[in-house]
Amino acid sequence: MKHKTLALLTAAASLAGASQVRAQNGVTIYGTADAAIIYSSSQRGHANTYMNSGNLNASKLGFSGSEDLGGGSKAIFTLEQGFSIDNGAQSDPSKAFNRQSFIGLSNAGYGTFTLGRQYTPYWRYVGGLGPTGVLTGATGAHPGDLDGLDTTIRINNSLVYATPVIAGFQASALYGFGENAGAMGSGNTVSAALRYDINAFSVALGYLKLANNNLKGFAPWDPNVTSGSYAQSPVNAGYASARSVQMVAAAARYQASGNLMLGLNFSNVQMAPGADSLFTHQASFNTAGLISSYKVTPAITVAAGYSYTRETAANGISNPARYQQLSLEQTYDFSKRTALYFLETYQKAYGQTLGKDGVTAVDAVAVVGDSQNGTPSSNGKQFVAAVGIRHQF
Repeated sequence: MKHKTLALLTAAASLAGASQVRAQNGVTIYGTADAAIIYSSSQRGHANTYMNSGNLNASKLGFSGSEDLGGGSKAIFTLEQGFSIDNGAQSDPSKAFNRQSFIGLSNAGYGTFTLGRQYTPYWRYVGGLGPTGVLTGATGAHPGDLDGLDTTIRINNSLVYATPVIAGFQASALYGFGENAGAMGSGNTVSAALRYDINAFSVALGYLKLANNNLKGFAPWDPNVTSGSYAQSPVNAGYASARSVQMVAAAARYQASGNLMLGLNFSNVQMAPGADSLFTHQASFNTAGLISSYKVTPAITVAAGYSYTRETAANGISNPARYQQLSLEQTYDFSKRTALYFLETYQKAYGQTLGKDGVTAVDAVAVVGDSQNGTPSSNGKQFVAAVGIRHQF
């Protein structure tokens, strides 16, 4: 009897272990480790050479998983944290999973519904075909990532629905709750996007509106909470008191051959004032861009992008800011997961925009991509170059 009981316990333990292994099989641990030596010709008036993390791809650690619920349905989740590989610090010390944290249901026939902290359909569809879908956002994003086509915008408390792909079409919509008691629409975020792929051609159109947003969480004098985050740089700092920020963008790509890709993109960003805003008239920025990539050999890829951004004349500015940016990228793939890369970008800024006080016109300064948002040039020129290594796991 003793031996029979022991055998039963051993079998039960084995079954429990097997069950645990099966459950773990639905979880994937993934990430990126990326570091480079960077040279900037001007950071607030001084040249600088330094080490930086997440240049070709953001350094991150993530967990994603799914469970088969039957009938073509799955429960899914993703938890993703950014970090700086040069010092080991979290990208955002206030959040355990600052990049993404969501849970939801997916069905092959009905689409996917998720809840949590998420990227917008605007970025997923248009950004995927835009400049940062080819070039890295660090040096390839439009100045200061003004139009949010890189990964700087993430939405808390959000609901996202995405349709399945139907005859090449896919659509998605997002609503982010501001969660302000007594004011349902205060601080909310709305986004929608459509993408169509046919043979070698892809096109996407997206919309995004951030309400009560001052690029960090609305004006200091307003207690409302905003669901959206938005990158701040000298390009848009003068409009930090905006009541809302609205973006409309489109992008298209054509795979001209097995090795050559050509693409173009356009965005319009509008920052609307409210009763408490420092500026008085709506500010608009239009950006047009061209991108291309070419696979020289199976291991070597080169890419280039050009963008032109223009602010409209408003708020007492008669010579509005203009930004021209040329970005280059070269990668050598040692393997499917490890690459050596080189980046070079030059930006020229002209004209004037509003300063941080939201009232005074100041000369526009250059701010390459979104890697120099906190370290812009002291004048209208900035050149940034990098050499680094990226490993994905």
